Amino acid sequence: MDNNNKNNKYDSSNIQILEGLEAVKKRPGMYIGTTGPRGLHHLVWEIVDNAVDEALAGYCDRILVEILPGNIIRVTDNGRGIPVDTHPKTGRPSVETVYTTLHAGGKFDHNSYKVSGGLHGVGASVVNALSEYMIVEIHKDGKYYVIEFDHGFLKKELVCLGDSDRSGTVVTFLPDAVIFDESQEFEFEILRNRIQQLAFLNKGIQFLISDLRDELKIVHKEYCYQGGVSEYVAFLNQDKKPIHEKVAYFEGEQENIIVEIAMQYNDGYAANIYPFTNNITNPEGGTHEEGFKTTLTRILNNYGKSANIFKKDESLAGEDTREGLVAIVSIKHPDPQFEGQTKSKLGSSDARRVVGAIMTEGLERYLLENPSAAKIIIEKSLMAQRARLAAKKAREATRRKSPLDSLGFASKLADCRSRDSEKAEIYIVEGDSAGGSAKQGRDSEFQAILPLRGKVLNVEKARLDRALQNKEILSMIQAFGTGIGEEFNIANLRYKKIIIMTDADVDGAHIRTLLLTFLFRYLKPLIEQGNVYIAQPPLYKVQVGKNIQYAYQEKDLDKIMAELNSKPTIQRYKGLGEMNPDQLWETTMDPDTRTLLKVSLDDAIEADLIFTMLMGDDTDSRKTFIHENAEYVKNLDV
Repeated sequence: MDNNNKNNKYDSSNIQILEGLEAVKKRPGMYIGTTGPRGLHHLVWEIVDNAVDEALAGYCDRILVEILPGNIIRVTDNGRGIPVDTHPKTGRPSVETVYTTLHAGGKFDHNSYKVSGGLHGVGASVVNALSEYMIVEIHKDGKYYVIEFDHGFLKKELVCLGDSDRSGTVVTFLPDAVIFDESQEFEFEILRNRIQQLAFLNKGIQFLISDLRDELKIVHKEYCYQGGVSEYVAFLNQDKKPIHEKVAYFEGEQENIIVEIAMQYNDGYAANIYPFTNNITNPEGGTHEEGFKTTLTRILNNYGKSANIFKKDESLAGEDTREGLVAIVSIKHPDPQFEGQTKSKLGSSDARRVVGAIMTEGLERYLLENPSAAKIIIEKSLMAQRARLAAKKAREATRRKSPLDSLGFASKLADCRSRDSEKAEIYIVEGDSAGGSAKQGRDSEFQAILPLRGKVLNVEKARLDRALQNKEILSMIQAFGTGIGEEFNIANLRYKKIIIMTDADVDGAHIRTLLLTFLFRYLKPLIEQGNVYIAQPPLYKVQVGKNIQYAYQEKDLDKIMAELNSKPTIQRYKGLGEMNPDQLWETTMDPDTRTLLKVSLDDAIEADLIFTMLMGDDTDSRKTFIHENAEYVKNLDV
């Protein structure tokens, strides 16, 4: 250390105080999570959430979201309109205070808003701070007001521009291109999907979304569901086969907590329970989900015994009662407590108690009023129980003590020398040819290779006990080391990265989808924790003399061709086996030069719908999907 360096002093002059919204500009990630695409879209949700809060309070029944040319967002509601009178503490108009002061809003005393989502009073000001400009129009008490902001600061004072015959608030903003990369644009499908979800979760409220960026291709969608979460469950089951016609629906309010539950079983094997708190999805569940699960198991066991459906001493485990279940558990809580800042898990103990009480009354009544559905549900659960016991025996074969536990397994896996799971990675490769190249080209210190020699089972149509009879699936579970089902433990994962490396053709894409379906249905935490990747092998090798370049997409090839004066030799790689080991290492496996796509799970509900559509029994929906997306596919190998 250079003690003579006078610039190293640390005193009060080094202590910065970030006033007002400067803290948001300095550390936007603290408020919206990221300045990537997810953070960009989060801005919209903060403004929409304010409108939804008006709706939940009973003052708004129509919310419109528009994407305007130039990547501008406009959100319109027909609520009461943000207050325009002078705020007693700031001496400024209340609307100005709301949009320029952190933690200023009507969501703290539970008088203006009984429940609310969003950032608890910081949402509006955060969006303003991260926008190049914002215009707020207010229709209130027969008058029309406007106020304008520039980069979070007041630009034009609040003015009354005349009379108005309506009420509500219109917020128009442009995200700051310095904070959000100017190449980022709002994706209509992301916004549309969430808007539809909000319509399901808030029955009777009309939600509209319009994309006005291309006047030749204006898109407009409108959603309003009088059935609310019941219609949501029916929507989620649309490509599945429900085993009872009527969606079970229960609602009630206790201890100021409003609960809505909808559930329906299908003939599939996946359990899909989606919990929400104040319209916010809780992917890690929490106390409301626990209350639902515990009560479901108890009530079905009680019914099975009282109806003499069970054999002596027979009872259902929790997982038996959830096979093929699609359920929405939505609560509106006046003061929810979450575990962590992301709101991914609810921690409020009263939610468990209230959900359990309302679920008990509702489900008991449903089973008594619908005896045929009750019998089908119990029988489905008993079949799941028998399959679970069979899977328990099959699962014992998946336990991995060492690579030499099974000669069949050991002969497939070319393990790495490293035992440090943070450094180790495993490539799942199709076929012996590609497997051979990968084994020769890899760095065996930290890279393991597992070739798949047979067809991977489509687990969308199979229970776990049958899946565990598939040698390829068995090999993967043994290699990963995590176990599966109730024995799953991510702490035992042998490899930090699980990399799917398949050919860049239709067969390769199909195998990749089968693998992702298996991981999503049975080893979902591996995706949620960011352990799953997709390798990106090149499509073309372009060679002029000794100069070799690789093109990973069609546009890469066009760019390379445009830069070359000589006529090159172009090789189209149909499969990984066509590449020699050093080429495979250089292009696809070398950590310094490769490109990996991380498989993320931003929306588990949307992912479930896609996997069901791609891998399920409904061919009509699959044909529709292919037809709608055919324009995005070029040079398809058939």
